[in-house]
Amino acid sequence: MTQPAFENTDTPRGLAFAIAAYLMWGFLPLYMKALSHIPAAEVVSHRVIWSVPVAGALLLILRRTRDLQAALKNPRMLGMACITAALISVNWGIYVWSIASGRALDAALGYYINPLFSIALGAFLLREPLTKAQMAAVALAAAAVVVLTVEAGSVPWVSIGLTLTWGFYAFFKKSLPIGPNQGFLLEVLILLFPALGYFAYLAATGSGSFGGSFSDSLLLLGCGVVTAVPLIIYANGAKLVRLSTMGILQYIAPTMIMLAAVLLFGEEFGRARMIAFPMIWAALVIYSIPMVRQMRKRPG
Repeated sequence: MTQPAFENTDTPRGLAFAIAAYLMWGFLPLYMKALSHIPAAEVVSHRVIWSVPVAGALLLILRRTRDLQAALKNPRMLGMACITAALISVNWGIYVWSIASGRALDAALGYYINPLFSIALGAFLLREPLTKAQMAAVALAAAAVVVLTVEAGSVPWVSIGLTLTWGFYAFFKKSLPIGPNQGFLLEVLILLFPALGYFAYLAATGSGSFGGSFSDSLLLLGCGVVTAVPLIIYANGAKLVRLSTMGILQYIAPTMIMLAAVLLFGEEFGRARMIAFPMIWAALVIYSIPMVRQMRKRPG
């Protein structure tokens, strides 16, 4: 069965989907902050468990379960999905911990650096040539990390961890020969068994938060919606807008995370961040200018 061809253009529906997804990710720290009293591993396990029915219901509605059934019988595809599942689970764990531990600014920095890391990843692993502008952008980002490391006396592992896990997740996700909605459900199904095992352990030892209070249980149940819905909306929006447009829109979420960290969570920006963040922003401007020029040259 041939796949329908998608035009390489920006559609109003695609823009609405993409912007909605990034806005949801921008507001996600507020939700995770409400769960900050619960250990990150427990929150991640509930993100996995309750994402399964949400993603599963969508595939049933769209009648796209056949591809998932075929993937479950394909050892190579299962192996690739295990890699992406492991990467996204570690990414979720770092993210949840960073918000709960007052490190939301580090999380924002990690997602700012991510597109620049993707450029470097393509150059090293795919032998994609770098333009002078891209090399300058990557160098500025690396210098910003050095500034933070020297000032703090340690590597900003939260930022680097989020950058590495999400960057490699996106890299391997491109090689997963299955639709984005089916791929997401496949990943959470793989993670479901360890998540349920951990949930059972917490329940047996009486150390779990689920069922302890109505508010905590409701928030943990909602983890499936706040995890699956933005990813699904993003995946569908990505088909209806140009890659360059998505490259510009992706700055919405880390900007909102940064503002929430400073204005709502009271995190200190600090001297090192006052130096490092403008360096990252300058790198992103250098990185984005060619995309903007390309967008202007295209018709419509």
